[in-house]
Parts: sequence; structure tokens; C-alpha cells
Amino acid sequence: MTAATTARPAIRMVDLVAAELTKIRSLPATWIALAVAVVANAALGFIAATDVIRLAGDSSPTSVTEIGTLMLAPVYAYLAIAVFAAGSEYRGGQLRLSLAAVPGRGRFLTAKLLATLAASLVAAVLVVLPNLLLRGALGDLGRHLVAYLLLALIGYGLAFVVRTVVTPIAVLCAFPILISSTLGGLWPEAVRLLPHEAALSLLGMPADPATALSPVAGLLFLAAWAAGSVATAWILVTRRDV
Repeated sequence: MTAATTARPAIRMVDLVAAELTKIRSLPATWIALAVAVVANAALGFIAATDVIRLAGDSSPTSVTEIGTLMLAPVYAYLAIAVFAAGSEYRGGQLRLSLAAVPGRGRFLTAKLLATLAASLVAAVLVVLPNLLLRGALGDLGRHLVAYLLLALIGYGLAFVVRTVVTPIAVLCAFPILISSTLGGLWPEAVRLLPHEAALSLLGMPADPATALSPVAGLLFLAAWAAGSVATAWILVTRRDV
């Protein structure tokens, strides 16, 4: 019997991606995050469309559509889908099993990334559409999907870097809640480059004129954060994790 006849057939990339999608769908956190994000975004869209609730402002009540940080808040539930897709690999020795089943860490990471992108894209459409439909703003669908996906990739990469699911969500939530609000008036040049502020600029609803970028600049900085996060995760998984 020759080596050619005994060699194990190569696993197709489409099968690897399908396996990773199955893992993502099997996580309860995926469905919880999706449900929370959809309900929160739909509720914000209803409030914005009907203007039934206004928040206190400096001189007069402010519509929720004018508060970019609030309108973007559901993304932090949504991005948990990508965070759990990556971070769950470090529970119960799952990563060891995944790497043993897939010949080559590069193929595993490629399949994982493609599956996470696919799941995140479908989820982003479900999360974003109700809000935009209620507000009559379907023209903004493209940039909302891009902002959501890039923020999800940042969380995805961070989950691989820190090998947990809690820290990436906590860090990304800390940007608008703690860092931006604390340093926005003192160091706006740096704050505007943070992921949250870049996403708000991309969506055309910056939290503060002092931290605003053009939509194109917001896209570029957000994409740079996502690329850096994913690249760092790739390097660490291929060289550190066993």
C-alpha cells in the first residue's frame, strides 16, 4: 500500500468554516447577545421615530437620535457574538481539540475568522434593520454594518489575545463610559482615535464636535483597530497557544 493511498484526505476549507459556524450557533451566548441587541436597537429606533422620550440637555430636551453614544450602545451586546466565538476556544481545552482536528493553525484561524465574519454579518443585519426601518434611514445601512462588523472584529481579536470573554467586552465598554467621558475634554486629539469615537464619526453622529473625525477617517481608524486586533491574535495563537 503506497503512502498516497494511506494519506488522510485534506479537509476542505468549506467544511472547516461549516464546523466553526456550528460551534458559534451552539453557544447560548450567541442567541442571548443577538436577542438583547435586536430588542435594544429596535427600542431605540421606536423612541427615535416617535420622539416619545427626550433626555435633558444643556438648554432644551434632546432627542435620542442626537446622542450617538446611546444609539450605538446595542453594538456592545452584538459584538459578544464574535467575542464568544473566539474566547470560548479557551474553555475546557477546546482550543487543543480544535488544533488537533485541523491540520495547520493558519487554516484553523482562517476558518474561524470566516465563520465569525459570516455569523456577525447576518447578526448585524438583524440587529440594525429594525432601528433603521423605524427611523426611515435605510440609506445608512451600509455604514452601520461596516461599523458593527469592525467593532466585532476588534472584540474577536482581543478575546484571543487575553484568552477570555469578559475582558474584551469590559474594555470596549470602558472606552465610551470611562475613557472618552474622562479624557474627551482634556485630550480630544487622542480620544477621537479610539474605536468607539471612530465608529461614531463613521456613522456621522460624533459624541462631541471636539472628538469628531470625517466619516472616511473614522472608517480608516476603525479598520486599523480591527486589523491590528486580528493580526495580534493571529500571531499569538500561532506562536503562543498550545
